[in-house]
Amino acid sequence: MTLPSPRTALRRAALIAAVPRWKARAGAQVWVLAVVVVMGLLAACGPGQSGAGAGDQPSGGESQSRSIAGADKLTACPSVPSRPPVANALPDISLPCLGKGPDVRLSALRGPMVVNVWAQWCGPCRNEAPYLAELKKKAGDKIQLLGIDYADPRPELAVKFATEQQWDYPHVVDDEKTTQQALKIAGPPLTAFVDQDGAVVYIHRGELTSQQQLDQLVREKLGVTW
Repeated sequence: MTLPSPRTALRRAALIAAVPRWKARAGAQVWVLAVVVVMGLLAACGPGQSGAGAGDQPSGGESQSRSIAGADKLTACPSVPSRPPVANALPDISLPCLGKGPDVRLSALRGPMVVNVWAQWCGPCRNEAPYLAELKKKAGDKIQLLGIDYADPRPELAVKFATEQQWDYPHVVDDEKTTQQALKIAGPPLTAFVDQDGAVVYIHRGELTSQQQLDQLVREKLGVTW
C-alpha cells in the first residue's frame, strides 16, 4: 500500500478538522436567524398593535368626544348639508366637534346665527359666557349659536367649562388656528353674526360687556326679535 505524501496527509487532516467548525458555524447562523425572525414577529404585535385588522382601529375622522370625559353631554354638532360658499361667508374649512357629531364645514352654515370664538383659558370669554347661554334660552329656535373652541391646549377643561356654562348649543374645535386669517382673530373672544344666506354681516371683537349689548346686536345685525 502506498502511503500519501506528507502534504496530502496534512490537507486531509485539515479538512477533517474543519468539518466540526463548519457545522458549528452553520448551527450558530441558523440560531441567530431564528432569533431575528421571532423578534420581528414580536415587534409587529408591539404596543399600539393588535392581531385585529386595520378596520377594527378607530379612524382619524371620528369625533374626539370618544376620548374626552363628559364630551358626550354637550350638544351634538348637526349634519350640515353641502352648499357652495357665498360671498363673505365663514371660512371654507371643516372643524371637528367638541362633543358628539360630525365635522362641521363652516362655509355651509346658514343663519341667522351667532358664532362665538372662545377658550377656557380666556378671562373675557368667561365673563361673557352667561350672556350667550341666556340668548339661546330667550331666542330659542329663532337663532342658532355655534361656539369655536380656539387654540385651547386643554380640551378636557374646555368640555368642563362649556358644561358648567350650560351652553345649550354645539361647539367645534380650532386648536390649530385655521380660522385666524379669515376672521382676523387677534385672540378670543370674537363674535360673528351670520345672516340667513350664510354671509358674515358683522364681527364684534373683544368681550361682550352686557346682555343688553348682545341682544341689541342680534336685533340690529340679524333682524331677530323675540
